[in-house]
Amino acid sequence: MTIITEPYPRFSAEEFVRRYGAVRVLMREADLAALLLYSTISSPYEVHYLSNFPATWEALIVFPLEGEPTLLLELYNHLPNARQIASIDDVRWGGPDLVDSAVLNIRERGLAETRVGLIGKLPYQYEQALRQQLPQATFVDFTVPYRHLRLVKSEEEIAFLRLGAQLSDRAIEALEREARPGTSEHELAAIVEGTYLGLGGKNNIHFMATTPMSNPRVCVPAQYHTNRALEQGDVLITEIGAQYMQGYPGQILRPFAIGAKPTVAYQQLYDVAVEAFHRITSVLRDGTTVEEVLDAADYIHHAGFSIYDDLVHSYGGGYLPPILRTRQTSARPAEPFAFKENMTIVVQPNVISKDERMGVQIGELLRVTNTGIQSLHSYPMRFIQCGTK
Repeated sequence: MTIITEPYPRFSAEEFVRRYGAVRVLMREADLAALLLYSTISSPYEVHYLSNFPATWEALIVFPLEGEPTLLLELYNHLPNARQIASIDDVRWGGPDLVDSAVLNIRERGLAETRVGLIGKLPYQYEQALRQQLPQATFVDFTVPYRHLRLVKSEEEIAFLRLGAQLSDRAIEALEREARPGTSEHELAAIVEGTYLGLGGKNNIHFMATTPMSNPRVCVPAQYHTNRALEQGDVLITEIGAQYMQGYPGQILRPFAIGAKPTVAYQQLYDVAVEAFHRITSVLRDGTTVEEVLDAADYIHHAGFSIYDDLVHSYGGGYLPPILRTRQTSARPAEPFAFKENMTIVVQPNVISKDERMGVQIGELLRVTNTGIQSLHSYPMRFIQCGTK
């Protein structure tokens, strides 16, 4: 299989034929004549899946059951680049009002009195405008079926996720080499991004936090970094995700002990996290239910600890279901769900003390197979020690 990376990362024409066919099967089952997909720069995945274009601001796709789709962009100056990246031929400026342009497109197709599926977090004002301008149409929220379709990955998608995992591993390797007492958290972020930007990679996340192991005050990686400098005896907890194609990152989580061995307390947290990871991954395969996963995760609480972050989630083309915490930390019971072959998921136990003062997080991106799981990463599972002379 050839991965298309020049001049921009792109899925093959065959991959989009597959996607269009699968989406249109769902449309026929739901008696939908068209889909209207909405994305923003902060959530580009709905539009990206059917267009290869990750939204750079706001974007809409009019996707008919029959005929070719249209991609509408909010910003006119983004059109030239979008036309280079997108797999859709019909890429247009959305005009002064994206909804007006989408409505005109739907009318021109003769679909103004049909059932239209809405996908994505469409703003309230947009939905109201659609209903006012297309009063004979029936609008259906089609986000959940569409996202469930995207849970199972193709070989092309998995190939790009492997590239994302490789870039993410490079970031962890660079931190191991370069993190030392005196390095600030902002410099840690520069180290991370410097490992993949020159290779065409992009940042997805680099959540990191540092605290003294002898007097900890942080239990989960932070989304925003501080100017605090590493000190000997610190712990650095990380959640790193780099991507080569937008929406297809790796994700790797490892703790670092800076200039010292892990303390007894941190080593215990780490050992529990690794045991939880292995218990969960040992039950995962095609057909595994969420209840089986949650049974395995009970070990964390039996060991006297808790979690702060999500425990398991699907990944690739967005942060997707099932998004699981332990039974003891969930706001509601988990919905019934069975994992499927070629889902890609992150298992990431964030084991913390009950007073929430200390924690570690370990894990990585995995592929579900019919017999178990397969890691997309190559970096070993270990409590990394670095920063010694």
